[in-house]
Amino acid sequence: MTKELAALEANHTWVLTSLPPGKHTIGCKWVYKIKFKSDGSIERYKARLVAKWYNKLEGIDYAETFSPVAKLVTVRCFIALAAAQGWSVTQLDVNNAFLHGDLDEEVYMALPPGFKSKGGTSTNLLKDLGPAKYFLGLELARSKKGISFCQHKFALDILEDSSFLASKPIKFPMEQYLKLSKDQGIFLTDPSAYRRLIGRLLYLTLTRPNISYSISCLSQFMVEPRLPHLHAAHRVLQYLKNSPGQGLFFPSDTTLQLKRFCDLDWGGCPDTRGSISGFCIFLGDSLISWRSKKQIVVSRSSAEAKYRAMVAATCEITWLLALLQDFCILHSKASVLYCDNQAALHVAANSVFHERTKHIEVDCHFIRDKIQAGVLKTLHISSSHQLADIFTKPLGFAQFSFLLSKLGVINIHSPT
Repeated sequence: MTKELAALEANHTWVLTSLPPGKHTIGCKWVYKIKFKSDGSIERYKARLVAKWYNKLEGIDYAETFSPVAKLVTVRCFIALAAAQGWSVTQLDVNNAFLHGDLDEEVYMALPPGFKSKGGTSTNLLKDLGPAKYFLGLELARSKKGISFCQHKFALDILEDSSFLASKPIKFPMEQYLKLSKDQGIFLTDPSAYRRLIGRLLYLTLTRPNISYSISCLSQFMVEPRLPHLHAAHRVLQYLKNSPGQGLFFPSDTTLQLKRFCDLDWGGCPDTRGSISGFCIFLGDSLISWRSKKQIVVSRSSAEAKYRAMVAATCEITWLLALLQDFCILHSKASVLYCDNQAALHVAANSVFHERTKHIEVDCHFIRDKIQAGVLKTLHISSSHQLADIFTKPLGFAQFSFLLSKLGVINIHSPT
């Protein structure tokens, strides 16, 4: 607490003053947290003084406020580049970084309990944490072959908190052909526990693409979860018990060519008949971006639904090309889009519209413009080798394991 107050004063966060007439103060409170190392040991105890801003009204007391942070896709792309280019990755911490923003609003806060103004001591703004090994619950390890990226400790914490550390492990996260509905089964007596579990598993998908479909499916029932949904979530925990140390591996011996795979399960949602689309994007042999999501528009054909999935993947690749430019990486070749639907590829390559495709004309023009500009190239791939299939439906063990081996997901903490 003493360090927190000293940092607030050193950064000139506030000025002691009397309250002007007509103004109101907001209170403050202390928030405490224990910071852990990657091995589970305590790194330090942290105290943060926060203002009770929730007492203010948007539009009256303040306008839009936000604090931009890096997307995890950006982090994965950077680590993949570091592995391929031989860059060193160093971790730095900016002390009290949130204090360095300028506020246009005039805010009056009450003094914290027991506060006394004292002269602060000079501290360094940047703290060198050495080579990046652990941040935000993400673990990095480097070797001559590349960089591994996992959440081993976080996975074990989830298993321990859910009392599944001693559970029987299974080899794939969801039963094949399973279709969950919002109307089947009895309601859970404590839905908050289900929501908390799914929220933690969502964070685990940052390095575990193999559970993305399962968690995307289960997150659709957060409002009124039922018993079958909880049983499916418990099966995911049993799968995590099988290999809590699984994560991504970014090889050093790879190209920097972008390629993507997109697929879907047409009408896969039993409640709405919405299609489940998925894609995965590689930088060379490094998986850097993926998505499993139900389409909000009901498509009248598999080709139409597949084309919408192609558009989502193309939007992501367009953003990644701009990101590579920010990293000063030249990507001169057209990125390859692999699709297993010949009809969707035909629509992308031909400028003929008729009544069955007129309603997706904007999407058609978007992809076609990328093809004509040399940014995108489409290729057909067989359904059995479509890597994005793992993001669209629950698969059996054989196909699930085959696709998982192609995604670059390995058991980093395997005893062998």
